[in-house]
Amino acid sequence: MSEPDISAEETDGRAAATDEANVEPESAGAPADTPLRVANLRKTFGGIVAVDDASFAVEAGSLTGLIGPNGAGKSTTFNCITGAHKPDSGRVEFQGERITGLRPDQIANRGLVRTFQIARSLEEMTVLENLMLAPKGQIGETLWRSVVPGARGKVVAQEEELRERVWETLEFFEIDHLAGQTAGSLSGGQRKLLEMARAMMTEPDMLLLDEPLAGVNPTLEHKLLARIHDLQDEGYTFLLVEHDMDVIMQHCERVIVMHQGSVLAEGEPSVIRNDERVIEAYLGEDV
Repeated sequence: MSEPDISAEETDGRAAATDEANVEPESAGAPADTPLRVANLRKTFGGIVAVDDASFAVEAGSLTGLIGPNGAGKSTTFNCITGAHKPDSGRVEFQGERITGLRPDQIANRGLVRTFQIARSLEEMTVLENLMLAPKGQIGETLWRSVVPGARGKVVAQEEELRERVWETLEFFEIDHLAGQTAGSLSGGQRKLLEMARAMMTEPDMLLLDEPLAGVNPTLEHKLLARIHDLQDEGYTFLLVEHDMDVIMQHCERVIVMHQGSVLAEGEPSVIRNDERVIEAYLGEDV
């Protein structure tokens, strides 16, 4: 009996599945309920290797720091996890589901949401309006529902419910007094609070925070950290990129160190602080 024909596409798919089955990430020993797993992630730009076989896991309910010298690959890793970049190889799993290569909106809809180093807001809209736009599944986004008299009532009812959630979120982040101001009129620290508040309106399971304290004055920095810990107490999981080592060492339970695109070290802050490889990566081998 002759062998059945196998298309090139099927062959490539089987090869990819075999390659993935052979991947043995450093995160393999993480608990079963670990929400985020990154395995053998690689991303190049031309001849530059930005992320080189990076593997790590972030445990549920933790505040995990991702650190490294400038150019270590932290932001590219964030971009690969959240869909801004498509990795050349490797795997990203969230809540047990492979999300590698999905669009940013698809990943966000699954509950993995990020903020940016430079806060992004709709500057000509008010703080309240920025938050009103964030929730998923708004029926008013469908044109006919927003104009047909019989369907308009459901739209109004949902908007009233969302408005209550928005006010609760504004109060939680202590920016309710800014509700009527345009986002463009806010200070840098206030924009960071707004961005985190807007991210929470999407009802995420995990937040990736890209330098949330950059350019923030000490008073607002304290407020942001307090809100992060409050949310952590409620069960949220965080992966935090931050250059302030005092913040990382004092607030994170676990630290992942990247260097030249790879994971150099992982562990509790007390261990990372005294790791000679980490000291050398940050300060140079002559220190």
